[in-house]
Amino acid sequence: MHPITGWGKLTQRQEAIRAQIIEVLGAMIPAGVPVSDKTRIARDLGLDSVAIMDFVMELEERFDILIPLDQIADVETIRDLSKAVEVLVRDAA
Repeated sequence: MHPITGWGKLTQRQEAIRAQIIEVLGAMIPAGVPVSDKTRIARDLGLDSVAIMDFVMELEERFDILIPLDQIADVETIRDLSKAVEVLVRDAA
């Protein structure tokens, strides 16, 4: 279990989701900007609120889910987002 987030190791499904999240981000950030599980989406990538909303809408379309705004506020890192999307995909099935 991760001491800060309370999350354990990513599952295989979460890893696949993370790869797709990074792919979407790749189209929104400058080439060469490093992205990892610990990357803080807003702070480290310099995305403004409009870019974050575009990012969220792209993820919603890609995964056929709705991401509640209150849940977006709780997501800080790529890892957090991977786990949140996995739960939303699972619950939508």
